[in-house]
Amino acid sequence: MFFQRRPLAAVIGGMLLSCTAHAGKLAIVIDDFGYRPTEENKVLQMPAALSVAVLPDAPGARQMATKAHQSGHEVLIHLPMAPLSKQPLEKNTLTPEMSSEEIARILRSAVSNVPYAVGLNNHMGSKMTSSLPGMQKVMQALNQYNFYFLDSMTIGNSQSVPAAKGTRVKVLKRRVFLDDSQDINAVRQQFTRAVKLAQRDGYAIAIGHPHPNTMRVLQQMLPTLLADITLVRPSQLLNEPLHGTTAAPAKPQQRPQKLVFQPPGLCKVQPQPVPAMKALDAVWDSASQSAVVITLKQLF
Repeated sequence: MFFQRRPLAAVIGGMLLSCTAHAGKLAIVIDDFGYRPTEENKVLQMPAALSVAVLPDAPGARQMATKAHQSGHEVLIHLPMAPLSKQPLEKNTLTPEMSSEEIARILRSAVSNVPYAVGLNNHMGSKMTSSLPGMQKVMQALNQYNFYFLDSMTIGNSQSVPAAKGTRVKVLKRRVFLDDSQDINAVRQQFTRAVKLAQRDGYAIAIGHPHPNTMRVLQQMLPTLLADITLVRPSQLLNEPLHGTTAAPAKPQQRPQKLVFQPPGLCKVQPQPVPAMKALDAVWDSASQSAVVITLKQLF
């Protein structure tokens, strides 16, 4: 008999496995490393796919970058850039008015202070990243290294993408800040939002900081990630397209409150898991009653 459950189960099992190949990818970067060793060491005990961004002139920069690398975490340089707002600035903060030579010097110093770095993202930087001439000087200096640039998107009209044209620098963009509010429930909501964006668009990058509540949420929620979400490093997303959109991601306030998470080409996420054999039995029972299967049974 050609129409037995075992062959059909094998086919459906293959289909289910093919769905897993389209799992959403989530990258999480923890910024501001180098100042809070107690909380930072908690990050380093989490899954190695979590990445860390180290402030190059922080007192613990070299030590924490080395420890992160030895623990298997991807390391970025968290380079200070000028904001539009008036606030205290880190040493060697980049400004649009700086010469190419000064920016190149600061970058060399940062590379020396943060060993094992493979990428760079901006600390603050709304003024700097919104300046095309300023960011062109950054990308030209960055072109001397095999680094990617993760735009923290502290301002909507960031010029990182056009500034990188003509260089070898690849640009990624942050989608979610985990802890703009340090209220633990708000951090949980932002983590859930990042997961849903990864499911909907294929991948998402979230940025957090070594705050106590951020650490608690990560410790609680990372082990509960669904099977269709893979935790990855930012460098694993350099050639990943976003599904269903070619435009820059909308700002959080422009997104509808309720998102639909079933883009073309991705598997539908079921709210409750169903045992595999029970699911296969249900599909078999449904398929066996179809007109096509009944006709084929009669022919054979």
